[in-house]
Amino acid sequence: MFDLLIKNGQVINKGETKVMDIAVKNGRIERVGPELIGDSKEEIDATGFFVLPGLIDDQVHFREPGLTHKADIGTESAAAAAGGVTSFMEMPNTHPAATTRALLEEKYAIAGESSIVNYSFYMGTSNDNYEEVIRTNPHDVCGVKIFMGSSTGNMLVDDRKTLERLFSNLEILIATHCEDEATIDRNMRAFAEKFGLENLRADHHPLIRSREGCLLSSSMAVELARKHGTQLHVLHISTAEETRLFESSRNNSNKHITAEACVHHLFFCDEDYELLGNRIKCNPAIKSKSDREEILRAVLDDRIDVIATDHAPHTLEEKNRLYSDSPSGLPLVQHTLDMMWQLHLNGKISKEEIVRKMCHAPAELFKVVDRGFLDEGFKADIVLFDPLEKWEVKPENCLYKCGWSPLEGREFTGRVKRTIVNGNTVYKDGKIKRAGSGERLLFARG
Repeated sequence: MFDLLIKNGQVINKGETKVMDIAVKNGRIERVGPELIGDSKEEIDATGFFVLPGLIDDQVHFREPGLTHKADIGTESAAAAAGGVTSFMEMPNTHPAATTRALLEEKYAIAGESSIVNYSFYMGTSNDNYEEVIRTNPHDVCGVKIFMGSSTGNMLVDDRKTLERLFSNLEILIATHCEDEATIDRNMRAFAEKFGLENLRADHHPLIRSREGCLLSSSMAVELARKHGTQLHVLHISTAEETRLFESSRNNSNKHITAEACVHHLFFCDEDYELLGNRIKCNPAIKSKSDREEILRAVLDDRIDVIATDHAPHTLEEKNRLYSDSPSGLPLVQHTLDMMWQLHLNGKISKEEIVRKMCHAPAELFKVVDRGFLDEGFKADIVLFDPLEKWEVKPENCLYKCGWSPLEGREFTGRVKRTIVNGNTVYKDGKIKRAGSGERLLFARG
């Protein structure tokens, strides 16, 4: 007997969309095929719905421990489930920062108790924790994060000798935030002198955290990875110039330098600062319309490999401060599929490509065990999506602990109706149905 039988859904998997049934047993996909027959404890008629693998978000900030007035693993994993994200990889710049194996395991323990979806956490680096970082287990930790630009706490790695040592010796994936600190500091001083610190605005942000600073830092990371053969993943590409650093992964299964685009760099541009101001202030900054178009072009030709969110919530009180005091980051993990589906409806990207970039590619790039595809034997992380439902983003339907979204007032067509994690329905029709269903992600490396 099956635990769950999903009937008549339009299954999107491996570049194809077909009407298929999916049978689930013991938390895994037991069978996939047309007109499956068999008894089941629960049956779902998915007629008219798209059925896709759970999204894998390779960059989020869930703020726990230490910053839980903004967010925590329980609330943000619930928001992830509402957005069809069934697995996340979370960043180390919490309080305290996850720069030791003991602190990293404390985060895993918290997630084991509270995460609604599957989870992994990056080991953080600093200029002085090499001995801790080098012992990171590549089989149950997603990667090592290097902030090559300003960050929270003692996490800026700007010493060239330290970077050389990390890039030459780490066998686990290195994920980088690339912005040149000296360039940013120089620009900030110049803008403060010209306008006065109290008069700086959000539309100054992409000029202060400039394209030159991004390209300089990303170029260094790529140079180091080429020199040492490092598996490098450059996060949140924000400029057209940076896209030219990367080669297409098509017909190149051994590509060891990869890149990520975030939904806000594909959805917003600098014209949106006038209306949204600090609400879309993030690092690296949202830049021009032409940058946005070139980033999407790089996604489509496989110079950029995955799409993620960089979900980074702050309270509205914090975001409403003067530009110089307002923190960078915006909450997005609940709305990532909605944003990409809007691009699909506008003819910018196919639904099969969305699934490839947000489900298949991160699973393959990180070598996630048994997730990211709707294949027999894989974990049953499944999303049912209604492509016709129209709805408006409002504070009351946001599950983020911070309680707001930069998308408020926008109407979307298409909505996640049900999210299944390891065979368990965790989200259905606007409500969280089951907590604690997430599992620690494993990685087939070495």
